[in-house]
Amino acid sequence: MKDLVVVSDLHIGRGLNPETRRYFPLETFFFDADFRGFCQWLVARAQTRGRGFKLIINGDGFDFLRIHDALGPLSNEPTKRFSSELTPQSAARLVTEILAGHTDFVGGLADVVASGNELIILPGNHDLEVHWAQVQEAIVAAIRASLKAGASVVDAEGAAAVGVVDTIDDAVARVTFSPWFHYEPNRVWIEHGCQYDPENAFRFPLRGRLGDDPGFTPEGEVDLPLGNFFQRYLYNAFGSITFIVPTSRANGRYAKWLLINEPRLLLRVLTSHFPFALQVLRRVAGGSKERREAYRVAHAERLDELSKSSGLGETLLSIDKLKHTGADAALAVDSMVRGAAPLVAKGALSLLLFATAWITAGQAISAMELGFGAKSVLSLVLNIVVIAAAVGWAAHMVLRIPADLDPRPLKRAAEQIAVLAGVPLVLFGHTHEEVLFPLERRISKGKKAWYLNSGTWIAVFTHDVLLPRERVQFSFIDVVGDDATLMHWNPMRGAASPVILLDESGPSQPPTSTPSV
Repeated sequence: MKDLVVVSDLHIGRGLNPETRRYFPLETFFFDADFRGFCQWLVARAQTRGRGFKLIINGDGFDFLRIHDALGPLSNEPTKRFSSELTPQSAARLVTEILAGHTDFVGGLADVVASGNELIILPGNHDLEVHWAQVQEAIVAAIRASLKAGASVVDAEGAAAVGVVDTIDDAVARVTFSPWFHYEPNRVWIEHGCQYDPENAFRFPLRGRLGDDPGFTPEGEVDLPLGNFFQRYLYNAFGSITFIVPTSRANGRYAKWLLINEPRLLLRVLTSHFPFALQVLRRVAGGSKERREAYRVAHAERLDELSKSSGLGETLLSIDKLKHTGADAALAVDSMVRGAAPLVAKGALSLLLFATAWITAGQAISAMELGFGAKSVLSLVLNIVVIAAAVGWAAHMVLRIPADLDPRPLKRAAEQIAVLAGVPLVLFGHTHEEVLFPLERRISKGKKAWYLNSGTWIAVFTHDVLLPRERVQFSFIDVVGDDATLMHWNPMRGAASPVILLDESGPSQPPTSTPSV
């Protein structure tokens, strides 16, 4: 049984611009050398253990949303404020350009497969395009070119110990892609996890084979999660930031941070986007019913194939039904329009209450039998109090952090998947937070199940737990047998160590040591 090493949410963009020797403006992954060192450490560890491993990139390894001028120079159409949809062909060109800007990252992947180990790539909500065959071929071609150039370093003696057949064809044959999940019976279920997030779920994620048709024209807005919508049409306009906000809670904190620290930038982006609002709305509303039906059919057909090939049968259909499908962009626009009326009503009512209180208090002061000076002081105090109250109320409405619809939707989904699939380990990514939880439900023979989240390799904007921590964590999940440990890679030490997490049992119980499985 091979070990599993799971990383996710690298969000690799176009990387280093060879012409300027600077990074493209929207890049967030600056850790190519660190990742290469990590891969070489994994290879050396596998040689010491005498058994191979599978490196699993569990979604959002690439970022097809946060790309500067992604389609302008890559398409024949003039650059637009909101570019056209990526096609399988343009997405393949784009991933080729992404990998050309991250040569050490590609070299790390080449090191893994050249040493006899496996590389498995799963899609996430930022790189669903990985399900297209043309994109997969471009990724394999980049790894092949790295191997051909001799960029991968493999110890010959150690390679022989794990049974490496030393050809490039054999190496690239160890690169595989999964359209949804990686499943090993009685051991582990791995997927990105965006399908259980109300803001980032696709209705028809298994539609990739439609890209095999040469006449295929994508209409992503037909099935565009709300998180993707805001990333593509709003967040990219904020320019160079080294983090991504993956949840509604983080979105609220980010908006608060912008309002306090960068109000001019926030105002400039909002005002500059206003003229394009109708264009966005037309795109969202313009999706054809025929294309939606084509997506549905393609998803259903691929789901049926996976249910048979994985041996899960009806269980996989049940897992597919766990996904959220109520917050895509098209439905969100409709709900926002309908939800605007209550918001306007609340604002108008608040304004009326403040105005009524102000006028009533002013008249009461005027009716008092006091001198002019005393009335002036009272009027000044009244104005200050009312204005301060109004500003405070407005600030509260703007800056308050909205509560998530479900504080832990991925944990809830993991609990159900563990029982349905009968596995002790359910591993997700997506949230950018390292998570380890024992699940309440038990699987066969009363065995405990665990949910782990691999976090991210890019900078984290906020974190709920007040722990001393680096802004970049380099976190991954290490699976040996059916045990898993949440780990950090330390490039300075050239080694990994367990993640520090606090027990959430409450003040009545003493904290435990750093948990691991």
